Amino acid sequence: MEKLTIDATVENLETVTEFISSSLEEKDCSIKIIMQMELVIEEIFVNVASYAYRPNVGKVTICREFEDSPRSIKITFIDGGAAFNPLEKEDPDINAELEERDIGGLGIFLVKKNVDDISYERKDGKNILAIKKLF
Repeated sequence: MEKLTIDATVENLETVTEFISSSLEEKDCSIKIIMQMELVIEEIFVNVASYAYRPNVGKVTICREFEDSPRSIKITFIDGGAAFNPLEKEDPDINAELEERDIGGLGIFLVKKNVDDISYERKDGKNILAIKKLF
């Protein structure tokens, strides 16, 4: 497992994306998988950067680990910000008229649709969101 600990600021998104994308490229992942993961990383990291420590800045640790059977990547986001379980939010009704839809929730919906497994736990004052993608 490799870890990256960085300030949870939107300006660091590129560093986080590169941390994941470069390792996926090394594993000969398809461009489709890499793009899906970049979308997922952006949604999760920007949410942590925007809301976890507001109005202050805190740290986030991103852990990446690969498994061979089946081939997959597991990415875990750990922050010490305000408790927030994004999985508790109900999926938006994407078939509803635009005017009838609630604001928010589309990002985590996209994350769920682009990964094979997602879990959340609050442990020792930390948010721990883990995603897994088969490739």
